[in-house]
Amino acid sequence: MSPKAYYVKFETPKEVVDLAYELLRQAKMSGKIRKGTNEVTKTIERGLAKLVLIAEDVEPPEVVAHLPILCDERKIPYVFVPSKVQMGEILGIKVGAASACIVEVGEAQGLLEQIVNRLSNLKKEVKDEQ
Repeated sequence: MSPKAYYVKFETPKEVVDLAYELLRQAKMSGKIRKGTNEVTKTIERGLAKLVLIAEDVEPPEVVAHLPILCDERKIPYVFVPSKVQMGEILGIKVGAASACIVEVGEAQGLLEQIVNRLSNLKKEVKDEQ
């Protein structure tokens, strides 16, 4: 496995990644999403994002490196997912998506809460280790 990009602040467990992909899929159908780094950045700055998904395999990494910092400033949860191609497929586009965010969860509120709880526990563990 290749080393993580410098902007990846924590290792996201596979089950959390799977939940995040599923939440994105459900929010695309019953809620509202934004895709692409420019759209995601604007949505974070406006404080509208409920959850931000950031791909780990973005080249060059500078494209998305500002997103975790912005999310932390705005207290918006974010999750790292391994594949921009897989995220693009879920979003229904033919190219990879470096990032996406959920604006309205639609019918997937419970799933969002589950992910946010897991992420806050993960971040506490990372802080405790430092």
